Amino acid sequence: VARSVRERVPPLLTDLYQFTMAYAYWRTGRHQEPAVFELFFRDNPFGGGFSLFAGLHDCLLFLRTFRFTDEDVEFLRSVLPPATDPAFFQFLRGLDCSGVTLRSVPEGSVVFARVPLMEVSGPLAVVQLLETSLLCLVNYASLVCSNAGRFRLAAGPRRKLLEMGLRRAQGPDGGLTASRYTHVGGFDLTSNVQAGFLYGIPVAGTMAHSYVTSFSSLEEVRPQTLVARNGDPDPVDVISLTKGWLRRVCELLGGEPGKISEGELAAFLSYAIAYPQNFLPVIDSYSVGRSGLLNFCAVALALCELDYRPVGVRLDSGDLCRQSVDVRRVFRLCSEQRCVSLRFSLMLCAMFLQENEIDVVGVGTHLVTCTRQPSLGCVYKLVEVRGRPRMKISEDPEKSTVPGRKAVYRLLDAEGHPFLDLVCLAVESPPEAGVSLSCYPLMCDDSRLSVIPAQVTCLRQEVFTKGRVSRIRRPAAGFQSCDCYIWLIM
Repeated sequence: VARSVRERVPPLLTDLYQFTMAYAYWRTGRHQEPAVFELFFRDNPFGGGFSLFAGLHDCLLFLRTFRFTDEDVEFLRSVLPPATDPAFFQFLRGLDCSGVTLRSVPEGSVVFARVPLMEVSGPLAVVQLLETSLLCLVNYASLVCSNAGRFRLAAGPRRKLLEMGLRRAQGPDGGLTASRYTHVGGFDLTSNVQAGFLYGIPVAGTMAHSYVTSFSSLEEVRPQTLVARNGDPDPVDVISLTKGWLRRVCELLGGEPGKISEGELAAFLSYAIAYPQNFLPVIDSYSVGRSGLLNFCAVALALCELDYRPVGVRLDSGDLCRQSVDVRRVFRLCSEQRCVSLRFSLMLCAMFLQENEIDVVGVGTHLVTCTRQPSLGCVYKLVEVRGRPRMKISEDPEKSTVPGRKAVYRLLDAEGHPFLDLVCLAVESPPEAGVSLSCYPLMCDDSRLSVIPAQVTCLRQEVFTKGRVSRIRRPAAGFQSCDCYIWLIM
């Protein structure tokens, strides 16, 4: 159930020129003419070979609730030229999307440049007014979802990925969008509590450096006892138990007690007493090797003696891969003292190809801000009016459009793997499994190619019509195994 203001995008969240064009259509009596727009992007993001389509859910909510309130109309009356016919505002007041049909690629699908992801058809004035809002809802959602997919491919299937970019996101809406669509793109967890509440995404988090640096001595640990998990009712003095383990850890690892931060040890103890079954501290507030790791091992071994299982550690700075290897080695040594099995939660990582021992990767700024490419560049172009094709011919060939309504098919081989996306005019016969067809690369001058698909899937589906959301199917293939190219049938 939607519980956020952002779940309803108001119709005023658009550019003013959409209203000036709508008024001009209305004045000339063209506002009810049937029109078709297509939404697509021109280049695959991040210099890669694909994108992941996202934002459809938000678009459907927008279409379903698209109506102008009296307050909306009065504001438009104040910003449009005074000569605007008052009857136009009455027209806006009765406007909705009951005459709009949306055909779209399923949420989370692998998509490619120049392929029409959405087809929006309906009365000309209405579908024109939808342009900016639909682009706003798709552009960033698809970009951050694609960025998440890149991290997932780099991390591989074993590691868990934690999105933790809220504090660096482009405002609250950007933060929620990032949390939601990085999950679609392959992230397992989020630190964003509101996103967990709204969308059911698993939430994860531990402590920050401020918690560690707020302690200075063991005297600040309150309480100082913990009841063992095995059912023994007598509280155990955890400080004394941990001190004993710390001596043994220093002897085992060659640590120097004089270089160990007592405040850090106090912070770890305090946190362990509060969360004995979820002990996962950040260990680089001072020095990982000389203090943090030794303190962690001492507290972790004390917890193990009380029949609790520590979770792991968080590394946040320095050579993270090298540190992870060193930490894992220390854990193996400690496991010889007592059975300990720990994993890592790493908060920032872009080094998946290096040797490391990382189990969980947390990514913030570079994920949600899409540092390498700030915009996907989706566009919304008119392709048909009154059943007649329309085309933009630009001095920049890259900005020219392909006229006419289109159908999009995904062709699969005998093993069920997609190998080609086919774009053809809607009036043309669809490709058939087992039948040879000739096609040409989209927006290229390369020679013709003949292919024989084993299976054919219609990539777009009708998801909104007559004011109602249709049943939506999921993508047919995951992006991990998708290796497609886009072609235009001739």
